[in-house]
Amino acid sequence: MDWGLHLPHLGRQATRDNVIRFAQTADRLGAHSVWTSDHIAWPREVNSKYPYTGDGSFPGGYDTPWLDPLGVLFTVAGCTERVKLGTTVLVLGYRPPLLTSKAWSSLDVISGGRAIVGVGVGWMQEEFDVLEMPFDHRGARSDEQLDIYRTTWTQDEPSFDGRYYRFPTIGFSPKPIQDPLPIWVGGDTEPAFRRTVKYGQAFHAAFQPIGEVQAAWARIRELAAEAGRNPDDITLSIRLYLDPESSQEPKKSIAGSDDQMADTIGQWADIGVTHILLDPVARGGPDARLAAVERFLTGVGANV
Repeated sequence: MDWGLHLPHLGRQATRDNVIRFAQTADRLGAHSVWTSDHIAWPREVNSKYPYTGDGSFPGGYDTPWLDPLGVLFTVAGCTERVKLGTTVLVLGYRPPLLTSKAWSSLDVISGGRAIVGVGVGWMQEEFDVLEMPFDHRGARSDEQLDIYRTTWTQDEPSFDGRYYRFPTIGFSPKPIQDPLPIWVGGDTEPAFRRTVKYGQAFHAAFQPIGEVQAAWARIRELAAEAGRNPDDITLSIRLYLDPESSQEPKKSIAGSDDQMADTIGQWADIGVTHILLDPVARGGPDARLAAVERFLTGVGANV
């Protein structure tokens, strides 16, 4: 199993020192990757429903400090050597595609080929509105954005003429080091599954019940076979809480004793998961969360 770690770049723990400590610990202990989440400007009033809680509420909100996800990854690129750098997930429609494509290419170069482009279409219309970015047809717009990424990352003289975006022949350099620069797709809908097959090196689920992820994975593998793509070339990833104190929902967590954690990990592995992104929770602030991460990565995580 590969292990990812969500960095403390939001909430009261979002400080330079905490981000660097978590990232360097992950790097030192041989974790696969470190990750950031994406929000830019949180409206005071939100009626949109978050898709990964039963009541549509989002944990956190209006007054939560939230460091820029790509900015944090650039910082981490400079203080680590091996660990990969991903977003869980960057909302495609929040930013102009050429600008974001350049950022990803730059991150891959600066990090020596360690970027993971985790993407999703977003859910909060109010945030699109305050950013003055279109919310309509966001799935189709997202697909065009990914086409632009591919075009700019691979073509010597890229140009694009789509339904929503277009630009003439441009110079775009440097290209990413990785070829392909890996795209991990999030979402829980049929369009997300098709997007994974068309563009993705991984399907990246988040806090969903194991039965839902299993069904989604079966559908993605079916779609991959229909498209003539080897389903085994796609990775299955899940984001879960690392919760030794069992304070969160059990279905969304690796929690409890070492034996309980190992059993939970085994259940996810049985449905095809090969990467688990740990989102640590523990009373005692960042120090306690970092200690929980270190115990896990040198204990249960090293032995499953």
